[in-house]
Amino acid sequence: MKNWIQKTLVIAVALLTFGVISPNHVIWENLLDDKANQKSISSHNAQPTYAVEWSEEEPSTFIEDAIIQAKEQSLLKFGTRIGPIITNEFDEVIFPKIQEAIEMALFNMDNKTLKSLAISEKPSGDHSEKIFHIFDTTTKSDLIRFHVRTENRPQDGYFFNFHYHISSDQFAKHYKLGDIYWSKNMPPKWLS
Repeated sequence: MKNWIQKTLVIAVALLTFGVISPNHVIWENLLDDKANQKSISSHNAQPTYAVEWSEEEPSTFIEDAIIQAKEQSLLKFGTRIGPIITNEFDEVIFPKIQEAIEMALFNMDNKTLKSLAISEKPSGDHSEKIFHIFDTTTKSDLIRFHVRTENRPQDGYFFNFHYHISSDQFAKHYKLGDIYWSKNMPPKWLS
């Protein structure tokens, strides 16, 4: 299946369901397995030029790679004290929305632009908000920033507020991804 058809389907599902239903990843995994099988078959029969052609297609997989790295950076941010308690709810409620935000932000970018993007690898600790940022490696400017803020709501307790910011509005607006309740007690520091 062509890459633009995959992207169109993802966007269509996201728009039609308003993010309530995220695309089924089994479909995409099967497609990726088919591509991997095609690559291994062609590498047995191919001249060295095929390796160059394959590497030119790699930027189109940046979105899939970004989603995998987003999950890794999030789990790293949670650490061993917060992670075991919130990971299930994060996986079910928050992460599909992070994935949708990444797909929407990067959907219309060409391969050349995607090739210059990267994900920050060091989430901030202590009480800082940064989970990860997607940025342009040539300009060093952020495109989208994913954060989590610890909020103390009187009489309700502590919540983790997941949100993101985008460069098109100079990172001024919070785009809410969701909240996860911690407890009445102050949570540990991030990365702990």
